This record gives sequence, structure tokens and C-alpha cells, in this order.
Amino acid sequence: MARLLHLNGPPGIGKSTIARRYADDHPGVLNCDIDLLRTLIGGWSDDFERAGSLIRPAAIGMIEGYLAGGHDVVLPQLLVDPAEISLFEACAARADADFVERLLMDDRERVVERFNRRDDTGPVAAWHAEVRAVVAARGGDEALRAWHAALCALAADRPRTVVIESAEGAVDDTYRRLLASLG
Repeated sequence: MARLLHLNGPPGIGKSTIARRYADDHPGVLNCDIDLLRTLIGGWSDDFERAGSLIRPAAIGMIEGYLAGGHDVVLPQLLVDPAEISLFEACAARADADFVERLLMDDRERVVERFNRRDDTGPVAAWHAEVRAVVAARGGDEALRAWHAALCALAADRPRTVVIESAEGAVDDTYRRLLASLG
């Protein structure tokens, strides 16, 4: 049975990094990084959040089609609204696939520090500045703390969510913990 692996977590925790590694190590897995897909929308850098809302239905269609074909998908995406999560959960159900939730987390203040030290170079740098602007517009460090609290509450309300410790600079350890959690 195909599986939709949702990697959730605060900005800068390593979701995209772990998703790329997972897809690289599992041939045939689709890494559906919605932040990357946003960059395919004209004007994405002018309104990053709007680009996300425009691309989300296309991403759901792509995920559903891929799952229906019997292939796994990894989705690195911060989602704190249970209604948004349910859209992806329903997508997996329609494709007769499993929906698996993993939450990459660190201590609240380390999450803030990590985001503020985030490297803006490399394969995902195109959207990092836009994410910084969204975080700043929503209250900066306080927004990061609020997302951390919301994610902790979400995990408590969703018993199938497994929290994976994601220590800064310990990508290999985080990845091993993810693999162990998947069995």
C-alpha cells in the first residue's frame, strides 16, 4: 500500500532536507515540496502565501495521482490547521493509501535560534527570503514560538503523530530516527 508521509514542523527545522534525503534513498518516492512548487507560480516572490494557496490544489491532485499509482509521497510542509491536514489525509484515503504523520521538533527557543541562523544558500534558498518575510509579518520570533506551541498541541490531539527529535546539525541522527519510526 502506498504511503503519504507528512513531515511537519516549524520553519527551519529540516523538513525539506530530510524529505530530499528520504526521496534520494527511496527510488520512486515523490518529494512534493509545496514551497518549491510555489516558485512555479508567476509572481510567487511578490505574494508567497497566495502562491501557496494557488498551488495547494494542484499539489493535492499530483499527490493523489502518484499515490493511486501505488507510489509513496513525502510532503515536507508546516501545517498547524487540522482542516488543512485533513485535505491531505483525505487525498491519501481517496488513493487508498496510508497517511503517516511525523513531526520534526526541537526545543522552542532552539527553534527560534535555528530559524534566525538559517542558511540562505543551497538548493532551497530561493524561497527562504520569502519565508523570512512571512515570519516577520506574523510577528517574528513570537510567531515561531506560537507555531511551536500550536504544533505541540496538534501532536497531542492527533495520537498517530510521532514526534521526531531534530537537533540542529544532526541531520543523520534525525534521519535515522525518522526511519526507525517508520519501521
